Amino acid sequence: MKNYFPGKMICCILLILCAALVFSGCGKKDEEKTDVVLTTAFEDNELFRIEDRNCYLEEAEVYMKSAGSRYQAVFGEDIWRQNFGGKTLEKELRDTTLARLAQIKSMDLLAEEWNVSLSEEEEEKAAMAAKNFYSSLIGSEEEKGVTEELLKVMYSDYALADKIYDEVTCNVNPEISDDEARSITVKQILFKTSEQGPDGERKPYSDHDKEDAYKRAEKCLKEADEGADFDSLSEKYNEDPQNTYTFGKGVMPEPFEKAAFNLDTGEISGIVETDYGYHIIKCISSFDQEETDNNKVRIVTERKKEAFNRVYDEFVPKLHSNLNEELWNSFEYDPYSGKNTEKSFFEVYDEVFS
Repeated sequence: MKNYFPGKMICCILLILCAALVFSGCGKKDEEKTDVVLTTAFEDNELFRIEDRNCYLEEAEVYMKSAGSRYQAVFGEDIWRQNFGGKTLEKELRDTTLARLAQIKSMDLLAEEWNVSLSEEEEEKAAMAAKNFYSSLIGSEEEKGVTEELLKVMYSDYALADKIYDEVTCNVNPEISDDEARSITVKQILFKTSEQGPDGERKPYSDHDKEDAYKRAEKCLKEADEGADFDSLSEKYNEDPQNTYTFGKGVMPEPFEKAAFNLDTGEISGIVETDYGYHIIKCISSFDQEETDNNKVRIVTERKKEAFNRVYDEFVPKLHSNLNEELWNSFEYDPYSGKNTEKSFFEVYDEVFS
């Protein structure tokens, strides 16, 4: 499923970290903190200002509506009533929207410091994207504050942030060996010893229930050792709705990963304990070339992200920011109102700039 914030940029910064750095200087020494000023000296609907870069409430509305309509299209309207780790999706969407906008404005300032700017062709693409997206908003009262001119600025900002990311990371192209990127495919049977609560925290079973789970795992392993079909055992015992996983290193819980990567094709593990429960693992393929190649791409992406973060994290604390807290706190986002466009702001960007 496509990410609602597509393109290379979503890999480069953790969104909430970005907001913390820009608006509070979190994680830095006191003398390095971003200078934060809360003031009422804003233009109409100006949400925040970082140095000389302005961001308006309409920009946040475009981002939230684009992301929110996709969430709703995939998961249905009930998604807005769900609780995710103590947060509603609306609250999470507000936080990530503010963080993403702060990230883009900050990256554009970094581009200015690096003397990176959009070409005439790229500016024309931004204008084309703005025109395409604006045409889908005409007739919607909910979008009356959004102009084609504002959308052109937004697409230019977004494209410039992408361009500075490429500029900073263009020389990061490490050689990744098959062993480092090796992906394997396993089947597993899980006997749960915990459940995830509505707050997102895992709650362990009682000692009695854990002991019962272990006894069932022992019984299952004995049947496997005696030659029982693993798929049949999975249907009988498995408490995980998914029983097949393909993954590389650094993805699964450490005990699970260590046991799985030490298996040869067709080999079955002993009982492996993680925070989720007791696992019995069967290796289906100890080397998956296609997934290993995909994993190499993922590792390179992570290395680029790390390289960019080093530059970005050094740059951000120098910035001065002003947040219109009163405006942001008074803004109410209604996910059920307004016109859902056929394509989101980000999908139009991908099409035009691909």
